[in-house]
Amino acid sequence: MKREPRQPTGPSGESAPEIAAARLRLLSEASRALASGLDAEESLRRLARLVVPHLADACAVDLVEGDGVRRLTVTDRDPERALRVVPGGFVPGPDDSAAALAKVLRGAGPVVVTDFGAPDPDDSFLAAQRGLYRTLGAETALIVPMRVRRQALGALTFLRRAPAVPFDEQERTLAADLGHRAGLALDNARLYALQQYTAEQLQLSLLPDLTGLAHLRLAASYVAARERAEVGGDWYDAFPLPDGSAILAIGDVVGHDLAAAVRMGQLRNMLRALAYDSGDDPAGIMSRLDTVMLGLTSIELVTAVIARIETPTEGAWRLHWTNAGHLPPLLAQPDGRTLLLEEGHAPILGVDPALERTTATIALPHGATLLLYTDGLIERPGEDIGRGLTRLRQHAAMLAREPLGVFRDELLTRLSDDQHDDIAVLALRAP
Repeated sequence: MKREPRQPTGPSGESAPEIAAARLRLLSEASRALASGLDAEESLRRLARLVVPHLADACAVDLVEGDGVRRLTVTDRDPERALRVVPGGFVPGPDDSAAALAKVLRGAGPVVVTDFGAPDPDDSFLAAQRGLYRTLGAETALIVPMRVRRQALGALTFLRRAPAVPFDEQERTLAADLGHRAGLALDNARLYALQQYTAEQLQLSLLPDLTGLAHLRLAASYVAARERAEVGGDWYDAFPLPDGSAILAIGDVVGHDLAAAVRMGQLRNMLRALAYDSGDDPAGIMSRLDTVMLGLTSIELVTAVIARIETPTEGAWRLHWTNAGHLPPLLAQPDGRTLLLEEGHAPILGVDPALERTTATIALPHGATLLLYTDGLIERPGEDIGRGLTRLRQHAAMLAREPLGVFRDELLTRLSDDQHDDIAVLALRAP
């Protein structure tokens, strides 16, 4: 009778097809964990929890930082063992160390360690690694690099306590693949963070310094969106005019990227030149800006409010403003009354420079707060904008007697808890 050949089995009795299927599942789950967010360190912690105990009894993740190595996390099938290892320890650079981890970080491929030997007092990096193996009771270690573009960003160390269960060739291949994918995830997250930091610094550099308007009580802020973590075209400005009055402006250039931030800077500079040189009222300035924008730039659509503040030494301050498709300014009085300044409204910039625009005027009550803002402060997906405006009025009324900085900060705190867009705000307090 002819017998079927026996399938090889794993240490737990699984057949070779079962082992292969389990490894594919692990690789798939690890890929999802690494791609589940932009927080690469949290993704690496999830990866360590996934591979234990399927591939190893314990897993350590080490990251190269500056001239040293930081242990990000240690996961063990025995949680009490893992608690004995404190993540975050910074070990001096491994340039001259004989430790297997140091060799991997210097460019070696996956390395298997079975002889841990005695600590070397002159090799602090080696001593730290052997201390880890001893604490976790490891008998075998498999170390794979997280390498991108020939640069080691860190390493994954897989540890087993049973010396009779070495890492086979397929497991070493799987571990190397996990290291490669982890390196890509870490590199992508770092590149994204660098790009975002650069973009935010660019946007902040394009926003104005308000210290030249000491006679006005102003408070302004720009807050990048939380979900996309991108910069965009939200902007504000305030600057003096030759006649002693001052221009306040706020707006939103269409787009949420670096190009929108750059266009925002162009628009703001054009507005300054036109307002300072022309002597026009806000409607005239807005019309000039519309004409120049369409003739000299690639900027397509912009919403904006331009306001001029007259600050006589006696009598009430006066506000003159015009609105190009933007949300209405808000006036909050100390007694809790609020008013949306809806006059002077016309279509957005970029449609037709010949459109008629008007300037509205109001006397600012003593102690009143004028708030200019962009839509990120009040808009929520799927919600009618009227509810957002009502919410803004309610909070502004409650805060109207607070110091101006508190007024601004509290509004941002209360209204940006579900933020989906950039926010720019500019507030003025009448004396």
